[in-house]
Amino acid sequence: MMQAILRTAFPLPAGRARPFTWPWQDRAGRFSALRAVVFALLMLPAAWVAGEVALGLLGPEPWKAALKEIGLWTIRLLLVTLAVTPLGKILAEPRILALRRLLGLTTLAYAVLHLVLYAGHENFGLWKVASEIVRRIYLTIGFVALLGLAALGWTSTDGWIRALGPRWKRLHSLAFPIAALGVLHFYMQSKTVVWEAVMAAGFLAWLLAWRALPAGWRGRLPVLVMLAPFTVLAAALIEYAWYAAATNLPAERILLANLDVSFGLRPAVWAGVAALAVPLLAGAWRLRQK
Repeated sequence: MMQAILRTAFPLPAGRARPFTWPWQDRAGRFSALRAVVFALLMLPAAWVAGEVALGLLGPEPWKAALKEIGLWTIRLLLVTLAVTPLGKILAEPRILALRRLLGLTTLAYAVLHLVLYAGHENFGLWKVASEIVRRIYLTIGFVALLGLAALGWTSTDGWIRALGPRWKRLHSLAFPIAALGVLHFYMQSKTVVWEAVMAAGFLAWLLAWRALPAGWRGRLPVLVMLAPFTVLAAALIEYAWYAAATNLPAERILLANLDVSFGLRPAVWAGVAALAVPLLAGAWRLRQK
């Protein structure tokens, strides 16, 4: 019944139709255990926040708390989506690459939910929401990123891939500037408590650096190892730039603190540790394959 309704509402081009598939099905409509597990994991944060709302665990401002939590998961899922292509190609695993659309559309759903929760926090006063988006630069940046994600989600179908041809890849490369806007929005929301925003910036720097590598180098373990210190440096410099431009805190001391591990690892270093995990995972995967 549902498939019939969807096919009627959104007809596919004649001669090219393929059956509607649920998120837990592959392109041929067969059940996929991998996709089912991934989809369940993607829904878990939203379900967790919904449960906290139902149990009254989000404090005196539940809309604001839920808004913040869903916003965090939006930027996390956006970075995970961008990491699918590097991970799938480094591991030479097409099943990972096949998850890109599922992850991307779920990220868009979280971004839309983030906006809906903001409207709820403003008592669904749409004029107030619109005026705040225009007036506050960090909201403007976030809304532009949402519009970009919506454009990418709308054009993610097979029909649009065929219609746009080579232009489709150029259009969807906008995912990286959209992610940069998302990280900037994250920084501006975080104010001075930016440890996770620093890590997000480091992850994005790694993704951009990997993309900039010559195609033949992208799977080489020594090159992937060298991306780890680059990630640390990039995250530390972005953190320095943020504190220097947006706060009165001593940015130079914060930058130098990234080299001091006596009080534990700083976020920039943790971003490098995560980057180092990529070649370690790739090496272990290749040994297993052999």
